[in-house]
Amino acid sequence: MSSYGWGPQDLSAPKPRQLRKVGADPGLVLEDVESGWVGAVVRVEKSGGVHLVSLEDRRGKKRSFPLGFGFLLEGEPVEVVPAMAAAAVVRPQRTASGSVRVEGLRAQVAKASRIWVEGKHDAELVEKVWGHDLRVEGIVVEPLHGVDDLASAVTAFNPGPQRKLGILVDHLLPDTKEWRIAQAAMAVPSARNNVLIVGHPYVDVWQAIKPAVIGLEKWPVVPRGTDWKTGILDGLGWPNKTQIDIADGWKRLLGSVNTYADLEPSLLGRVEEVIDFLTA
Repeated sequence: MSSYGWGPQDLSAPKPRQLRKVGADPGLVLEDVESGWVGAVVRVEKSGGVHLVSLEDRRGKKRSFPLGFGFLLEGEPVEVVPAMAAAAVVRPQRTASGSVRVEGLRAQVAKASRIWVEGKHDAELVEKVWGHDLRVEGIVVEPLHGVDDLASAVTAFNPGPQRKLGILVDHLLPDTKEWRIAQAAMAVPSARNNVLIVGHPYVDVWQAIKPAVIGLEKWPVVPRGTDWKTGILDGLGWPNKTQIDIADGWKRLLGSVNTYADLEPSLLGRVEEVIDFLTA
């Protein structure tokens, strides 16, 4: 008999523990044991005499499963039964990234896989938009504070099939310094099939925020040789002389970001690509 309490009964064996019954209420997040599919209940319907529950994952995709055994609720095997409220179709709330919001689910224990980003501001922006999704998936974002020695960092991490890396690099364009750094990191033997390096074309992640969020048509032009953040703040007419000024400017800019619609598609696609790679 399986450890989840279903299957042929052996009367000579100890009785299995009784699984807790839970109603298939809209929004309840379940995992199908056999397929690994995780999603929120959106409807329960009867087809051919069998009750089916439809589960919608964070990307809005739906799959239906027979009610009963074979489900996990927050890691606990349960028996899912019809609930009065589950007959109606529900439109789950969306997160800042546009995915389905998982209500009432504890964040998973962090997996060994990681997302690496270049710096603190990159990490804060990813958290602002994708934080809910990453907590559901158990993925941690870590700032590298630069990628100059990326190959050594990948080697030290020792990635593998259950310990993958998704790395987001600023200004990742062909024939740039960043491009050559990424190529060297991907040449690390353990990186094969276990590391994905992607990037956006901007000098700094600030520029991946649409200028329209602060009422501009385009970002100010920063003169060559000028620190990019200092130049942007100066062009905006914001204080820019000290590190506190830069921190305050970033805080003001980050506070203007509410959803994925406030970010450039060239960043959105890359972050989603990394999350998919780590959770596939």
